[in-house]
Amino acid sequence: MSQSTESSTESNPFTKPGFIIAAGLVVALIAAAVVIFLAPKGQENAQPAPAESTRSVGASPSASAGSGKSVCGLPASKDTALGTAPKSKWELVGRMATPTDPKTFGPGVTDDSGFRSCFAQSPTGVLYAAMNVAALGSTGSPEIVAKLAEKLLVPGTGRDNAMREAAATPVSPNAASIQVRGFLIKSYTSSESNVDLAFETDSGALAHLTLSMRWKDGDWKVMPVDDGKTYSGPTQIRDLSGFILWSGV
Repeated sequence: MSQSTESSTESNPFTKPGFIIAAGLVVALIAAAVVIFLAPKGQENAQPAPAESTRSVGASPSASAGSGKSVCGLPASKDTALGTAPKSKWELVGRMATPTDPKTFGPGVTDDSGFRSCFAQSPTGVLYAAMNVAALGSTGSPEIVAKLAEKLLVPGTGRDNAMREAAATPVSPNAASIQVRGFLIKSYTSSESNVDLAFETDSGALAHLTLSMRWKDGDWKVMPVDDGKTYSGPTQIRDLSGFILWSGV
């Protein structure tokens, strides 16, 4: 899959006002991915790390973080891994194909604005939840973006920073079409998980990003660190080796 090697300052999307968005904001995940995809090539292309054994990741959750039933009654699972792509029904959220199974994995709730929430406490549920965050962040809807920062980030300094940034930063839909092409659940427990997602633009460029998720208040939420960073990446990749192939279009 060939990629351009141009690197002039004028063509660098990082210098363009439309892309000057706080890169750590969950609401800018896919916009940030576009920046990486369109940035001058020639930098090192990273590949995803091998899957880790199932274990808790990041900071230790509170005693009740992994407890509690789904806020909308979705069934939990004792599974701790997802080694094959789930058979998924897809629908568009903005321009991004996003999996949906409202009675089993989620989203169990979709409001009048199109905001989607409530995912099952299972490996497939957290995969759907992470993909949902990426899709909602790409819609460009101010109402959805505000709800995303408020409802799908774990409360704390990181979320407060993200909400302030979201309120001050105009958000617009992606100009490029971006679709998921694969995933890797790098770690999973019923309370925390790391989900690695691989995306492709309509020009064929590939990148991946990792979302750290926590089960809280009956749903999966993104764990930001204190500076508002909510993900690892996005980082360009050469190909999809190491990922489980999974896509809706």
